[in-house]
Amino acid sequence: MNEYRASNPAADLLGPGMAAPEFELAATPDGKNLRLSSLRGRPVVLVFYPADWSPVCTDQLSLYNELMPEWDRFNAQLLGISVDSIWSHNAWAKEKNLRFPLLADFEPKGAVTRAYGAYDEASGMSERALFVVDHDGKISWSYLSPINVNPGADGILAALEALVSPVAR
Repeated sequence: MNEYRASNPAADLLGPGMAAPEFELAATPDGKNLRLSSLRGRPVVLVFYPADWSPVCTDQLSLYNELMPEWDRFNAQLLGISVDSIWSHNAWAKEKNLRFPLLADFEPKGAVTRAYGAYDEASGMSERALFVVDHDGKISWSYLSPINVNPGADGILAALEALVSPVAR
């Protein structure tokens, strides 16, 4: 991690109004590739996290799993992304009964995570970063959490609420 990044960790993170970089990654449960653009027309929540099986990541993604009715309420697709392999993702998702896709940013390692400004070169892992992508593929909200802190869901839910048309309220 460079000095600037250490003093301002969100400096490289993509922010609101920016186009969400396109990607295609292998996803659980079947290992088939998923393209971000295939989800246009609905909000997408991107959850970059450091590692399968780690305590904070387990707590964070288990919370998001419990909140599936909330994601459904906004017609939002939740996607977990880390540099772990699809095999690790499948085993972890099965053990934790995760009901949303986990995407493997495995080869080339961290390419998508880097594109979003959420890759930690020193550790070789994703940082704990959240993005809400709107119906048109633009980032409407992003957040970089301290690595050892579960960021919860309040920020994501507020960002999804803000996407709801005033007419629909």
